[in-house]
Amino acid sequence: MRRNAIKKILADGGRVVNGWAAIPNSYATEVYAHQGWDSVTVDLQHGPVGYQAAVTMLQAISTTGAVPMARVPWNEPSLIMKLLDAGAYGLICPMINTKAEAEAFVAAARYAPLGNRSFGPNRAVQYGGADYWQHANEEILLFAMIETTKALANLDDILSVASLNGTYIGPSDLSLSMGFTPTLDPSDQEVLAAMETIRKKTQARGLIAGVHTDSPKTALRRYAEGFQLCTILNDARLMANAAAAAVREVKSQPTAEGAKSY
Repeated sequence: MRRNAIKKILADGGRVVNGWAAIPNSYATEVYAHQGWDSVTVDLQHGPVGYQAAVTMLQAISTTGAVPMARVPWNEPSLIMKLLDAGAYGLICPMINTKAEAEAFVAAARYAPLGNRSFGPNRAVQYGGADYWQHANEEILLFAMIETTKALANLDDILSVASLNGTYIGPSDLSLSMGFTPTLDPSDQEVLAAMETIRKKTQARGLIAGVHTDSPKTALRRYAEGFQLCTILNDARLMANAAAAAVREVKSQPTAEGAKSY
């Protein structure tokens, strides 16, 4: 089976720069994925991406060296299994608030005896290799999103779930749950302390600590704090930011005397 490059990066002491694909178009995803990301996550929770588009986006990511991953819209077994069968090498599941929910997530994503994932790795075999089913439980990464006060209260129990590979913090939902303004770069000390608690406890278990950020600057700060995997916005927002900057640059220059503006 094709090995999961994220695992090697982290084993070598590196950090993972994760992309986030929200535009439901394989060509846009292909261009985006070729920009040097270590992994690219197709986001099915927020935005217009559905399962059919996600399959083509995973195919597009697979033309690069980036590890194809997906964020499922909810902790629902059928879509978890279908995205793995489509070739996702990692899954991020939102709103994991209890040990039971973490166990259900893992069970849907692991073959027996670790779980109850049904056998049928259609595209996964094309990407991973004929021996995919023999090694999938070892290579597929599973991240539980910790983003509520309830999840914080149950963090130790969630982290105790066997075969979970890491946590992924959604700072906006975590801030909202704690009574603060949702943001990808929180400054409220209570939220930052909660994020640090999640990171430390995750890594104390030998698991991967990931987080969503709003910019390279914020991502670098999170890496310095010890996070191992950071996402920098998403493809739609990065495109919008670059386009807006280009337009501002041109419009900020004075029009030559006598020139027409169309």
